[in-house]
Amino acid sequence: MAQAAIQTSARDPFLWEKSYPVGVSWEIDLPAQSLPAMLDGSIARFANNPCVDFLGKKYTYAQIGSLVDRFAAGLQKMGLKKGQKVGLFLPNTPYSVICFFGILKAGGTVVNYNPLYAEREIAHMINDSETDFMVSLDLKVTYDKLAKMFGQTRLQKIIVVPMADILPFPKNWLFPLAKRKEVATIPNDDRHVWFKSLTANDGRPTPVTVDAMNDIAVLQYTGGTTGVPKGAMLTHFNITANTRQATAWFYEAVDGEERMLGVLPFFHVFAMTCVMNLTLMKGGEMILLPRFELDQVMETIDKKKPTQFPAVPTIYTAINNHKDVAKYDLSSIKLCNSGGAPLPVEVKSQFEKLSGCKLVEGYGLSESSPIATINPPHASRAGSIGLPVPGTIIKIISLEDRKTEVPQGERGEICIIGPQVMKGYWNKEEATRETLDGGMLHTGDVGYFDEDGYIFIVDRIKDMILAGGYNVYPRNVEEAIYQHPSVAECIVLGVPDPYRGQTVKAYIKKRDGCELTKEDMKAFLEDKLSTIEQPKLYEFRDELPKTMIGKLSRKALLDELEAQKKAG
Repeated sequence: MAQAAIQTSARDPFLWEKSYPVGVSWEIDLPAQSLPAMLDGSIARFANNPCVDFLGKKYTYAQIGSLVDRFAAGLQKMGLKKGQKVGLFLPNTPYSVICFFGILKAGGTVVNYNPLYAEREIAHMINDSETDFMVSLDLKVTYDKLAKMFGQTRLQKIIVVPMADILPFPKNWLFPLAKRKEVATIPNDDRHVWFKSLTANDGRPTPVTVDAMNDIAVLQYTGGTTGVPKGAMLTHFNITANTRQATAWFYEAVDGEERMLGVLPFFHVFAMTCVMNLTLMKGGEMILLPRFELDQVMETIDKKKPTQFPAVPTIYTAINNHKDVAKYDLSSIKLCNSGGAPLPVEVKSQFEKLSGCKLVEGYGLSESSPIATINPPHASRAGSIGLPVPGTIIKIISLEDRKTEVPQGERGEICIIGPQVMKGYWNKEEATRETLDGGMLHTGDVGYFDEDGYIFIVDRIKDMILAGGYNVYPRNVEEAIYQHPSVAECIVLGVPDPYRGQTVKAYIKKRDGCELTKEDMKAFLEDKLSTIEQPKLYEFRDELPKTMIGKLSRKALLDELEAQKKAG
């Protein structure tokens, strides 16, 4: 798919432009820049500024830049060719930043792996993406899975990065002793390369010519809009353009001064762009945490005073429900952007009251690098995914013919045109044609524009419940359920029904110390949902399933139902 041109000639204004913040223009200059060039520009401007704070150990931009160059030179010496795939199998650490940009500077392509994937999924991704080299911590939880890939996949080498080396003193000395049961045993052979030996060079990689518009920077694996996991091919321009779109939107952020709390994993496209690349482009500091632990997040906000905190709704929900939330000072946070899943109105409202910051909902996909729409920080519309970001056109297309644009206010499929839209799916021509049909990214999400150009998602096309011939949208039901003060989390889905085809079922996690029954919910929802939308089945659980990045997982519940069906 050719990149969409940013319209600068005379044109009629788009519906959403009238709602843009003062000082933000839809028309935007997006140079064809590579990711290493973006980083080098920030290193030149902010060399002595803090770049990464990992559990108390800090790195300046100059220090990160030096390690990136040495890692790139080491990869080239090891034989990495332009376009060759290198996998990152890491939680959030300084290595995540160093290796990501080192791979790209050496001419390689990054493949992001979730360290919690099952072995079967890892093997599939290695072979499908043609990953030859992988980067892993020297911990059993990551390394032991990868070691099993030798022989059964095309994997050639594992680059081992030691956990102890990125910890501050005295943790770096104590870690091998205190955590020795967690440290993996690494064979001394030519299939393993240690970070220290790989980076023992002059830090002068051979320059690689990058075609930012066409060269693939990242293969981002996703279930996509058509089901089977596949690699979205994101070019250097896709990612740098999307990062610039975000910086234009969050224009109040001050270069060289922002502090970004990075708890979302960088292997997910949301954090890759909205935490890592956005911070680096603005010369800010990343406060990195290797995983989400609620108490650690609360203490980090209280002590290290981040100014920005992107997260998924379940994280904000967890903070809202923390039993000692009043003990922590959250006032340093100026802006939070929520993505990855619908943000319930009640969650947004409660978090803003607790922190005093603006919590804005955005929207995007792996296939759009990912940002497509965001709410304006000072004119956020509850329940909306916001306005198209600069340089992006959103069309609402007929669900029947997948071509015709429907009138404002009518529901249809949300489709994206913009510089951030992927090149296509890796080695998946048919899926690429289907998803990029008509020169636009078909998202599989149903939504509509209001009169001011704000977009509201009704639901996923494939999540829509067909009950007695009527369309029921789970998100609409969930929003109503979240209004009950005793509800902490909920997932709504359609389950088989012999009479109606499907019926609506609600899975609910109650707030601590609260009582709630099916009868309570039925009475509460009576004036909030139509009869057809009212859940007929309720199940109360201590915990609801979540994805690896903390999103509530409707798919896990559907898989559970399918397994029960097969078991009889």
